[in-house]
Amino acid sequence: MKITNVYTEKYKWPKEKPIANGTHVFTHNELNLLVIETDEGITGYGTSWEINFAERMGQAILGEDPLNNEKLWKKTYVPKFMGRKGNSLWSVSAIDIALWDIKAKVAGMPLYRLIGGSREKIPFYIAGGYYAKDKGIPELQKEMEEYLSWGAKAVKMKVGLLSMEEDAARVKAVRQVIGDKVKLMLDANCSYKAFEAIEFSHMVEEYNPYWFEEPVDQDDYDGYKKISQKSSIPIAAGENEMTRFGFRDLLRTKAVDILNPDATCMGGVTEFLKIAGMADANGVVLSPHGQQQVHIHLDCAVPNATIAEFYPPQYDEKVYEAFKAPVRFNDDGTVSPSQASGVGLDINRDVLKDFRVQ
Repeated sequence: MKITNVYTEKYKWPKEKPIANGTHVFTHNELNLLVIETDEGITGYGTSWEINFAERMGQAILGEDPLNNEKLWKKTYVPKFMGRKGNSLWSVSAIDIALWDIKAKVAGMPLYRLIGGSREKIPFYIAGGYYAKDKGIPELQKEMEEYLSWGAKAVKMKVGLLSMEEDAARVKAVRQVIGDKVKLMLDANCSYKAFEAIEFSHMVEEYNPYWFEEPVDQDDYDGYKKISQKSSIPIAAGENEMTRFGFRDLLRTKAVDILNPDATCMGGVTEFLKIAGMADANGVVLSPHGQQQVHIHLDCAVPNATIAEFYPPQYDEKVYEAFKAPVRFNDDGTVSPSQASGVGLDINRDVLKDFRVQ
């Protein structure tokens, strides 16, 4: 089998209402799709936050056997010419995911079974609680009540945009409406300095957060150490970390309890599996960030993934309509990957054809 073509498709459409976390405002939804075609008619799909270098990198793997993941990862990850992180690594990630998609399709298996098959389903949390115009505490509580009606036993909310006092009041209000048994995650998206994160954690400790995600900048390893020493709330981080070397350094801080690797930006499935092994050897659990179509397979493949992130349809409804094999809810507070072969990124192009921008 040989690779014959590598190209990209980009789709973008406006959100019904802009939403915000502690540092960014989101006005549109996007799907950046990397496509690899082969001479045997098997097509692989990958994705990332941006894939601007993917077609250029793809020229380096034309004619290669797509099943040689390690060889092709090294051919696309060339820091001297393309850079070490950021947009270049996102493109490497998308290519790698597409190659694993091909491998799983050749094997006739869903990705999670091919690379580990640790479980058939996993508990999930709803990644909601964003800020939005005219969204106060009553609206936030109503949102969380809706998630519980879906069977969710864990929810996440954003903090860091408002004053500490206002955000602490939001956390209190959510805990009041979800009760004591539902897990509550807090996500600051790198909004605080270490001393601020410590102060805020003390303000909300009584509401028993399950974790405090990205309280400080991803590169502020010393900040993570300070917070972990002075807060009782477990620390989660890693969605903005890159490659196994970055995660090695993050693990060495001994400050992070839960890693949130994102395979669509930190090096793809190939790097994810190495990072999962390092984390397991250090007694650290995983809850991968973002792109649930891909990560549900990784969640169910490795033994130290504990809970899956799930984005509610109202934040990205069109994507749910677009995928041929979407992640599905079970009736016991868990989600499962599709049993279709591959990674799960095959799309119904008719659904998105009016939103294609490239």
